[in-house]
Formats: sequence, structure tokens, C-alpha cells
Amino acid sequence: MKVTILGAGVIGVTSAYYLAKAGHQVTVIDRQSGPALETSFANAGEVSFGYCSPWAAPGIPRKALKWLFMEHAPLVLRPKVDYAMLSWMVRMLLNCTSERYAINKSRMLRLADYSRVSLAELRAETSIAYDERMQGTLQLFRTQAQLDASAKDVKALAADGIPYDVLDREGCIRMEPALRHVSDKIVGGLLTPKDETGDCFKFTNALAAKCASMGVAFDYGRQIKGLVVEAGQAKGVVTDTGTVLLSDAVVVALGSYSPLLLKPFGIKLPVYPVKGYSLTIPITDASRAPESTVMDETYKIAITRLGDRIRVGGMAEISGYTNDLGPARRKTLEHSVSDLFPGGDLKAANYWSGLRPMTPDGTPVIGATNIRNLFLNTGHGTLGWTMSTGSARVLTDVVGGRKADIDVSDLSLSRYGR
Repeated sequence: MKVTILGAGVIGVTSAYYLAKAGHQVTVIDRQSGPALETSFANAGEVSFGYCSPWAAPGIPRKALKWLFMEHAPLVLRPKVDYAMLSWMVRMLLNCTSERYAINKSRMLRLADYSRVSLAELRAETSIAYDERMQGTLQLFRTQAQLDASAKDVKALAADGIPYDVLDREGCIRMEPALRHVSDKIVGGLLTPKDETGDCFKFTNALAAKCASMGVAFDYGRQIKGLVVEAGQAKGVVTDTGTVLLSDAVVVALGSYSPLLLKPFGIKLPVYPVKGYSLTIPITDASRAPESTVMDETYKIAITRLGDRIRVGGMAEISGYTNDLGPARRKTLEHSVSDLFPGGDLKAANYWSGLRPMTPDGTPVIGATNIRNLFLNTGHGTLGWTMSTGSARVLTDVVGGRKADIDVSDLSLSRYGR
């Protein structure tokens, strides 16, 4: 089958790998000059199979009100006259119940654990390197209230058989020795030992090179203008050159921009951009740098070791399709990392932002649409790399008409109804 994938981020490239492996003829189109140059470029560096939770959670509405008045707030809201923003926010608030949180988290953990197994297999098959480490994620609590509130996550992890360990202050220091310098600032943590870290940009580029060796064609620097749909069936893609690329199947993996492409065809995809920021900092003192990923629960910021660099990423800014680099967000990243791990050169840091494609319930949208031969693999939010390999395998099974290894009945767009 001839398959065209729209988007060369980590989701599009992993989709290309598994589709090519299954024997399909694959072409990937992207407006950038190479792979992983947008949201996948400088993410937090986490591959969080265990630390995998929906943003919509009990207590979030109350916390959000408090965050509005914090100097270093994990959530920033810039409201505007935008029906898509309002609709997405209302749907997200409706998911902030204990019942919905449990359902959504379990669904996300199922896909994430499948991705954990798939990534290990892919790494063995390809031998690609990307500053990877397999030392887990430490969710770090600065207050007893945060530690107590982690009970709901522990319950979900236990229910799905995901390994975890609740640590006291000394246990956190054993996992991350640099924390001994700031031991008075922490009370404990939640360790998910199967989590990994690495450079998503390096990973995606290495995998794209492997895909090319398998016959995948990459068409860079081409703007996607629309789809060719005839008699309820996707036939191909129109680009800025006016060329119609005919396909047997089209996969939309355009992240936050997926809804804009689909809207003219009556497909209402509840994905909205939630902006995240990162700093990439050269390490000057390894004894004061993290060994793996530490999630600073107070500021919702991940601090990750990437070789000789520290990647600091996080925050959620709801401001539409804007990609400016506000100085206030940089100060928050700098505050979190310098407070815990002052082992890098902040003056030499690279500052970046990207638009995460978020669904209201936290789970990506993977599968068929009501237009024949048109498939989706998008809406992964902050967990695109974490869920990429499992999502790509699910997509490949759906495109090929095969039964997937996991339950995929609640992953498609149909879960949102008509």
C-alpha cells in the first residue's frame, strides 16, 4: 500500500518506520528542512512510561486559580476570542473528576507501557544512539501535601502493574546524589524506574536515516495545503507546489496543526496547542547535575541529564498558535533548575518553545476517521516521544487491517462521539 504521512516529527517518523517495516511504500512530507524541527526538537528529554498522567486531574481547577497569582506558575492562560480554545478548556474541565482521571490515566499507561516494550525492541533492531539513559524518573515533592497527593498516582500505577517506589528524602538522594546539596528543600519522591531519558531530536533524526535506508521517501520544505477527498475517500495531498500526491492511505501526524487541516472536511479533532518551554544548559559541575530525570512537582518542570547537557522543560501556556519566547517563562525554568541542580552554565543556555498537541483527556487520537483511507496519529501532548513507538505500531495495525496487540477501542476519534 502507498502511504503518505503528513509530519516528520517523532510521531510521523516512528509511524514511517513501522509502516515501512510492514511492507508499505511510505512518503513523509514536512514543511521544515528536516525531521524533528518543531515540537520534537528540544522537549524535556523524558520517556515517561510510568510518569504518565493526564493534565485533567481532580483539584486542577482549584490549583489553576492559585497558579494565576504565582510568579513561577506551571500554568499560564492568555485568554482570547477563540472558540477552539474555549471548547477545549471546557472539555478538559469536564475530565477533572476522580472517575475520569482514573479512566484516562489507565488508558495512557496502557499505551505508554506498550511503547516501553516497543522502544526497547526498536533500539535492539536499529542500534541507534541518542544520549539515552535508563535510570528512571524521580517525581520530587517539596511538601508533605504533594507526597500525600501522590497516592492516587500510586494506586493507578499499582492497578496497571507499573513498577514504582515511594521514597523518603534519603531515598531521593540515593537516586540523585546531587540532591544532597539541597536536602532541606525536599520531603520525598515517587520513582518510576522503567522510565528513560534521551534527546528526542537525535532519536528522530537517527530513525529517519534508518527509514530512508528502508526506502522511505522524505519530502522536506513542502507546505501541506489540503487533502484530496473524493466520494468520502482520501485520495491524496495538495502541497504549495500544486502537486497532488496520490496515495492509498494518508496519515495525519501534524501535531497541533492537525485540526486545521481536518476542519474543512467536517472532522472536529479536539486537539489544541499547549505551549511548553525548555532550556538546554552545558554542564559545568557534574556533581551538581541530575543523573536522570527529576520532575519538580511544585513547578511541573522536568530536569533531565542529556550527556554533557541539562535539559529543563515544562510549563503549560494556553495562548493559541503563538511561539514567542517570553522572558518570564525563562526565569521560571532557571529558578527551578538553579534551586535544585546549580551545575550548569545558565548564561550559555539555549532557550526554546514548542506547541504540544493536547487532547482534553490526555490520550492521543490514533486510528481511522469517517473519511475512508484517512488516519490520525496525533494529540500526544507532553508525551509524544513516550508514546511514539506504541502509537506507531497501533497505527500500522489499523492501516493494515490487523488486530493490535493492545486494546485500541478507546484510542480513536470515535471516543468523543459525533
